[in-house]
Amino acid sequence: MNAQDVKYLKFATYLNAYCPHCRKSFNVKTMDEDVLDFRGMYKGQEVMIKLSPYLDVFDKWSSIPLEDGIVLDDFICSYCKKSIVVGEPRCGICGSPVAEMIISAYAKLIPFFICLKKGCEWHGLTKADEHYIKLKIPRQDMPEQDHRIRIKNFQEVPHGLTSEQAQLEAGRCLQCRKPGCVDGCPVNVDIPNFIRLIREGRTVEAAIKIKERNILPSVCGRVCPQEDQCEKGCVLGKRDKPVAIGNLERYVADFERAMGSVDIPQVTECMDRKVAVVGSGPGGLTCAADLTRLGYEVTIFEAFHQSGGVLGYGIPQFRLPKEIMAKEIEYLKELGCQIKLNAVIGRLYTVEELLKDYEAVYLGVGAGLPKFLDIPGEDLNNVVSANEYLTRINLMRAYRFPDTDTPLPQGDRVAVIGGGNVAMDSARCALRTGAKKVTVIYRRTRGELPARKDEVVHAEDEGIEFMYLTNPVKFIGDKRNWVRGIECEKMQLGEPDASGRRKPVPAPGSNFVFDCDVVIVAVGTDANPLIFDTTPDLKRDKKGYIIVDPKTMETSKEFVYAGGDIVTGSATVIQAMGSGRLAAKAIHEKLSGKKKRT
Repeated sequence: MNAQDVKYLKFATYLNAYCPHCRKSFNVKTMDEDVLDFRGMYKGQEVMIKLSPYLDVFDKWSSIPLEDGIVLDDFICSYCKKSIVVGEPRCGICGSPVAEMIISAYAKLIPFFICLKKGCEWHGLTKADEHYIKLKIPRQDMPEQDHRIRIKNFQEVPHGLTSEQAQLEAGRCLQCRKPGCVDGCPVNVDIPNFIRLIREGRTVEAAIKIKERNILPSVCGRVCPQEDQCEKGCVLGKRDKPVAIGNLERYVADFERAMGSVDIPQVTECMDRKVAVVGSGPGGLTCAADLTRLGYEVTIFEAFHQSGGVLGYGIPQFRLPKEIMAKEIEYLKELGCQIKLNAVIGRLYTVEELLKDYEAVYLGVGAGLPKFLDIPGEDLNNVVSANEYLTRINLMRAYRFPDTDTPLPQGDRVAVIGGGNVAMDSARCALRTGAKKVTVIYRRTRGELPARKDEVVHAEDEGIEFMYLTNPVKFIGDKRNWVRGIECEKMQLGEPDASGRRKPVPAPGSNFVFDCDVVIVAVGTDANPLIFDTTPDLKRDKKGYIIVDPKTMETSKEFVYAGGDIVTGSATVIQAMGSGRLAAKAIHEKLSGKKKRT
């Protein structure tokens, strides 16, 4: 640990220093700040010494002049008058004698040694004790809007970590030699080093470190399921809660943006190659950024009138503010990437036509075709897909209707079918747009919910009800074909299915009717067939997703690559980014070793 670490240790553990003999505290409160009060001996004279509470030796003042490099003869407790100098150990830097004191790290008292040489910053806190202290620092939770207030607005729910909280949280990191967190990150962000930079107060440098591997830290810090990825590999999590890597990533990105310190790297090399990226979701943006930084001329084709893909149409404002997403995309534009909006590939251009002007094409079109339940009554009014519902809210700003042009299905009793993040987003949006009662219907138990734990807890806090082990079998309408209820059956958990979760099976004779006037179906999505209608030679699997070489992301069509949900089915933002990064690397390796295509 260096001097900065020692200062942090005080801050992180509310350090108090005690005499090892009488256990009286050396901490003294002055009018300005805390100090540690000692007496010393130097050349036969007693010296009054005040040290900073950070244990920086001779940092404050002494009663006689003491220059750097001098070594005190003795350190004495001001209370019991006993020497606290020990024979062993000696200073690990200069070999001088050291004084022992006891510091408190939460409930534990730990021996701590300081060098008697003025200016020497060595201390003898063992690595094991340092780790123990870090285990005692509680995980820092982000402050957030009160649930009674936030259900009436679309403002972001968590407020983010304060600088003090971020430094405390960063101090929990054990700086592992073999960091499992990096292995768990699909884009392999250098997590220990960006956290170390936060701990040292070098936040802008931490942002630069993250962006070496992740161009969307504000987004990933908010919506990625870190608990199943980087934080899942955190060693600290085996004994306590893991380091809040996602919250720290968000903090760093927000700090950089707030300070106006966003660094745009200069692209110095020109490859004289053009690449088309179809889709401006997280995978497409990552692929485009990596290729642009390598010197390629990259154009992104986006079907909608706003860029961002699923980040724009799928994630509500209270989870991912659109202005933040816009800033991340602006960063990409400043790198030199072009974005063409309202460009539906498969209609405006075909993949084959793109290959005439571009030497490679990356397909990051997502999986935007909504699934339904294929049960009677799905054609009733006010039975909608979550895809349509969230697109109206997020992309068309329907929550501001009539100030905006797009309305929403209206009703007092809303039922949401499904248990993933999309279901949570739909339910929470329904609550914010006037529903009196919102119920999530899920065919398994709470323990099997695929949604992020934070999103489930937020939904519960906001008053959303959950009906578990329940499966819809029929939608019931009135004479005017408006939905008025759902016939459901109760379920029981049987043997595990292919996903490893116990398969729900119907309980005989358990059918009942649940009253509602809006139904939002959030049971997943499929690949949109539009692009395949004009590109039939793209090989797909039995579910309709594009087959790629997993090492290069190249499809069955040469010079055409794909990644994200169109390959994997519905997955996470960071997984899509990982495939975009892999494809960019493969495209570069292929094009830089070849002449221009003719």
